[in-house]
Amino acid sequence: MNTRREYEIAFVGLKPGDHHFNYQIDDKFFSTYGEQEFTDCKATVHLKLEKNNGFMMLHFDVGGTLNTTCDRCGNPLQLQLWDEFKVMVKMVDDPEKMNEQEEDPDVFYISRGESHLHVDEWIYEFINLAIPFQKMCGEDEEGGSKCNKEVLARLKQMEDDVKTDSNPIWKGLDKFKDLD
Repeated sequence: MNTRREYEIAFVGLKPGDHHFNYQIDDKFFSTYGEQEFTDCKATVHLKLEKNNGFMMLHFDVGGTLNTTCDRCGNPLQLQLWDEFKVMVKMVDDPEKMNEQEEDPDVFYISRGESHLHVDEWIYEFINLAIPFQKMCGEDEEGGSKCNKEVLARLKQMEDDVKTDSNPIWKGLDKFKDLD
């Protein structure tokens, strides 16, 4: 039984032109994808499907919030999501072969006999792509970090310890440093 039917679009019955779909995404959506690096996702995905003869243009607008942790200090962090993505879906006779050969990740092929378009994988991917690669607390009004001060001090101390601690393994290699 397919529990993802709400993310299927029966495009065969749609007239050529623009069609709009809205999806409210929460943590339950991600349960089939395993554990995520975030919680309390409240995302909205607006999908504009432009149907043409032989192809469709999909325009995804992702917005909302989710909770995660700061990569530097581990503090809880709420992130704003906002991004937009486009995918061109072309109808061909041999979609498997065409998808293997296609180098552009924004082009996807489906069979001419298909009647439904499954958008849940794209929604999952685009929400994850909307999350910044490096998640940090940000800066306060004076330009200082909002990160946990105790953690930052400990990180600085550890950095200083590494600089002053000379490893005896490398000591003998210094004599080869200035050889020409």
